[in-house]
Amino acid sequence: MNAPAEDWVIEAEGLGRRYGQRAVLSGLDLKIRRGEVFGLLGSDGAGKTTTLQMLAGILDPSEGHATVLGYDSVREAAQITARIGYMSQNFSLYGRLTVDENLDFFTALHCVPEAARAERKAQLLAFAHLERHRDRLARFLSGGMQKKLALCCALIHAPPLLVLDEPTTGVDPVSRREFWNILYQALTEGTTIVVSTPYMDEAERCTRVALLHDGRLIACDAPGWLRAGLPGKMYELIARPQRRALAALQRALPQAAPYVFGERLHLRLQEGSGDEGEWRAALVREDVQLETVRPIAPSLEDVFVALLPVAAVAPPVAAEVVPGGTGPAIEVQELSMRFGKFTAVDRVSFAVQRGEIFGLLGPNGSGKTTTIKMLCGLLAPSTGRATVAGVELGADPRVLRSRIGYMSQRFSLYEDMSVGENLDFFAGVYQVPRAQLAARRDWALQLAGLQGEEERLTRALSGGLKQRLALACAVLHEPQVLFLDEPTAGVDPLSRRRFWELIGEIAERGVSVLITTHYMDEAEHCHTLGLLYNGRLIALGSPQELRAGMRAGEMIELECDQPIPALALFGDDPGVQASFFGDRLHLLVDDAAAARPRLLARLEQAGHHVRRIEAVSHSIEDVFITFIQMEQARLDTRAARS
Repeated sequence: MNAPAEDWVIEAEGLGRRYGQRAVLSGLDLKIRRGEVFGLLGSDGAGKTTTLQMLAGILDPSEGHATVLGYDSVREAAQITARIGYMSQNFSLYGRLTVDENLDFFTALHCVPEAARAERKAQLLAFAHLERHRDRLARFLSGGMQKKLALCCALIHAPPLLVLDEPTTGVDPVSRREFWNILYQALTEGTTIVVSTPYMDEAERCTRVALLHDGRLIACDAPGWLRAGLPGKMYELIARPQRRALAALQRALPQAAPYVFGERLHLRLQEGSGDEGEWRAALVREDVQLETVRPIAPSLEDVFVALLPVAAVAPPVAAEVVPGGTGPAIEVQELSMRFGKFTAVDRVSFAVQRGEIFGLLGPNGSGKTTTIKMLCGLLAPSTGRATVAGVELGADPRVLRSRIGYMSQRFSLYEDMSVGENLDFFAGVYQVPRAQLAARRDWALQLAGLQGEEERLTRALSGGLKQRLALACAVLHEPQVLFLDEPTAGVDPLSRRRFWELIGEIAERGVSVLITTHYMDEAEHCHTLGLLYNGRLIALGSPQELRAGMRAGEMIELECDQPIPALALFGDDPGVQASFFGDRLHLLVDDAAAARPRLLARLEQAGHHVRRIEAVSHSIEDVFITFIQMEQARLDTRAARS
């Protein structure tokens, strides 16, 4: 990449950081151009946060050097921190201050001119949809609102560089889209953005991404070029029974890295290798029926996994879990939960079949966790009925606890205990019979991929290993129903893929799984999805059924020479909802065929060169947000009439 020196906002050469003898980052060479959205990807412990802290002037490198906005990151760190906007992973605002007071504090901290303060605050509050919450204490905001307020505080002084460390982890898709809309506005104002993220859809929105592994840079390019450079060809197939097909493909072609994606399987074959005939024969030998096969474009997650060492992506093996009973595993009828005058869950009804993966989606505060707590017997419902694993809620809590497994949003194991001690503790809690304890313990270690690590302290495990150990503890007693409340929040894509392989294996054995998640690609793994909003179930069906039932326009994907200025071009067009997607734009319109000539004419008139424009299918995130917008419009109309 050749560019004038003034075009480089960040230049790093040989950057590294050590803690004692342990190197967490080594030999990082990096250049980031003015006006980019630059993404950092990597597994837990890859070095992302360390990199961002060194670039932000917060942490000194042990080796190498970096310049940021023309300043040396060590000698002139104070010049850097005064000019950039920085947002850490953790909640960094003052919980006892209001929204307004937090913004006032950061305007004073960054010496924003008095004449510009009121206008800047009003602009950011409007972008973040926080105008109505100016007087609310920050600690009482939802997770999504807190993230948007933190971003507003980081942008209050219109910094030329914004550094964001996993800013949207644990935030629902509606708030994440609003968050990124604020970033798009900052881009049009000339801010360069460097962001780390565990979300692959967010990485796709970056102009370039860098992939870190074990403290080293292993790839850096535009998402489109990384996908195009992946060797081989990706295939998508539907085969029945799915788990048998997956096992056959993993045995016959481990190098193809087959994995489950909802009701489909994805695998990558080397072109001209003869692998296609081999995997087809493997399926025939296992009496698997192959229904459809088609080539597909690789995702950024496929690139991420393919670039890692082969040993790092070998999936753990799950042993058999044998549930009992007949009929639906969960039946919910008109279930409600009220806290005083506030209705958290409003007359919800659904059923989960045995062996089904049921995804419960919804924005923060929509009632997902409250619903799970009622079904686990942790909260008594205000009205309605439910049966879980054959037990009526409230009838026999002891029997109910013995038939379910539960994994909470936050890591729920004991970090000062070893792996083996945690397993023994939960075996006692769940009253695993002594005669079965050794076999169940060995199986759980195999499930978590922790054989030989029984004496290792839990706090020393990576985030992905902790989650797998927590899952193993939750199914140690062979439950009939497993509840997972945002189990993969903040976990890297490779660990999430492994985790979902385990969930699929457990469900295949007949265990019913009810899971909440903010990752829309994970929603594709579910057999059925329920969408909660304001405590009400507003949509129910398979991912395919929900897509087919959505009537909210068509999506156009556009590639042009200057996507950021092109995004601003459609900001005031009421017939277009535009979003930035890396080197592309996504434009939601009523009729793609009718809108295409008008869109092209407007772009050409503004001097843009359009490389590609075509209609694409809606993502699950598009479906999610559209249903919520429709429900909110219904609520607004009803409120206006009353």
